[in-house]
Amino acid sequence: MSGCPAPYPAGRRPLTLGAPVHPPRTPAETETALADELRTVRPDLLSPYAAELPGARSAVLTRLWRGLALEPLPWVTRREAGHDGPTLRLADGRRLHGPRPDAYATASTVTEVELDGTAYDHPAALMTALGLPHGRPFATELADSVASLALSRANQASFGGPSEAPRTLWEWEQRVVDGHPFHPNCRARPGFSVAEQLAYAPEHRPVVRLGLVAVREDDCRSTGEWPYREAGRLLIPVHPWQARHVLKDEKPVGDGMSAHPLMSLRTLAVPDGSHVKTALSARLTSSVRDISVYSITSAATVSAFMESMAGRLDGLLHITRTLGAVTAGTADLAAVARESPELCAGTGEQVVPVAALAASVLPQSPRWLAEFSRLALTVGLRLLDLGVALEAHGQNLLVVLSPAGDPVRLVYRDLADIRISPARLARHGIPAPDLTGRIVTDDESVLRSKLFGSLVAGTLAATAGSTPALRTALSTAVRDLPRTPDLAALLEEPLPAKALTLMRLSPERPGDLWARLPSPFADPLVLKRGAFAP
Repeated sequence: MSGCPAPYPAGRRPLTLGAPVHPPRTPAETETALADELRTVRPDLLSPYAAELPGARSAVLTRLWRGLALEPLPWVTRREAGHDGPTLRLADGRRLHGPRPDAYATASTVTEVELDGTAYDHPAALMTALGLPHGRPFATELADSVASLALSRANQASFGGPSEAPRTLWEWEQRVVDGHPFHPNCRARPGFSVAEQLAYAPEHRPVVRLGLVAVREDDCRSTGEWPYREAGRLLIPVHPWQARHVLKDEKPVGDGMSAHPLMSLRTLAVPDGSHVKTALSARLTSSVRDISVYSITSAATVSAFMESMAGRLDGLLHITRTLGAVTAGTADLAAVARESPELCAGTGEQVVPVAALAASVLPQSPRWLAEFSRLALTVGLRLLDLGVALEAHGQNLLVVLSPAGDPVRLVYRDLADIRISPARLARHGIPAPDLTGRIVTDDESVLRSKLFGSLVAGTLAATAGSTPALRTALSTAVRDLPRTPDLAALLEEPLPAKALTLMRLSPERPGDLWARLPSPFADPLVLKRGAFAP
């Protein structure tokens, strides 16, 4: 058995897995609909888009199969090894078979997965055939992810390719074309037309015009020094998609400001040099994005606390300071202003988002990967020991490179999802900040999963690109690190990683769900007598 929880809650009748569930559009209809829009707004992209579709289907199917094969899915009752890959026995008796997955690979490709002998080369078609609870909206998102990914790839030829290194941070951010390296919804943008994707998505390299909505200062809640104001009113930058689809009654004032979208799409680099995180109530990858009142009211406290914690790390970490945060009493009309990570670059240095490393022209030798891994683990583990778990995925974590291209220190931004342990802080004589809510926890499992799942299973795995490369880099990196209980857990236990597919199929279970992946420190996985267990 896989060691998964019981397939269904006690007293609840199982849903039939085999009944086909049809999304509003078939995968072919989704791809054709995008082509029809392209014919109107960018006919020059029709041929490149069609050429990119097979690769996009495979890229999304690869991510989906990784989740199906490795995550603790309640409707998978057994995983059996085979010479050509595992077979998953489903609760209704069917069998799902595909290639052997590398939990940490980013370059591998899966071209088809078999369900009871029928081969599927499209992830949305496979999800539809599985007929799972909550599978219908997920299949729709998978089809959207494929079509949008093909569009993103198709539009790169007009930029001349990655022949030279970007000059600014926002140019680095816009090099991330394929999105999340492990999420099946890596490019899903439901609710965005083709014209809107081309106008707002960072990989299409647009300039976005942010509107400014004026709200009486007395009607707002804010922290820090909000930089945009006039005559007793606060000016809240609003993304044009949000203005059109959500804030239909709010009228922007003035001319707004031009901005370059960063890889998160809703955060943009603005002319004064800062970065503005806008409310954008759309589903991107896992969840509907907004800015909660909780994160607004705690922003200044968290920022000041994390600046003080970074000061304990001998200059190895810089925190992008929150300048101000404001909400008009709703998550749909709110914004956060942060300083740019570029401020911590010295002469000749450059700041690169870690997610952009794979798309860069910079050399990434085994020695470089080991040095970067040592730097990242040193910072992450020291902070964890002190009492802070970073969510150090490739979007939040940036690396400062020397003029020679060596990793010298880290930058961390967007503090909304860190975790703070008062008990650990107290052991080191550090006063806990005046905070409550989800950001505060002493649960060892939560703290380690937050850091290890984002930094090791996410950032370092994606940068390395495969289990052998990750194992080599980590084995070198940990040699001189202090042997703390946290490092022992990292070395000796399965590696936590967000169960991204399970989370999309479990809308009734809010929050993070976790898979336990084979330790990258272990020898290559030996499959014994047909028992395959993630």
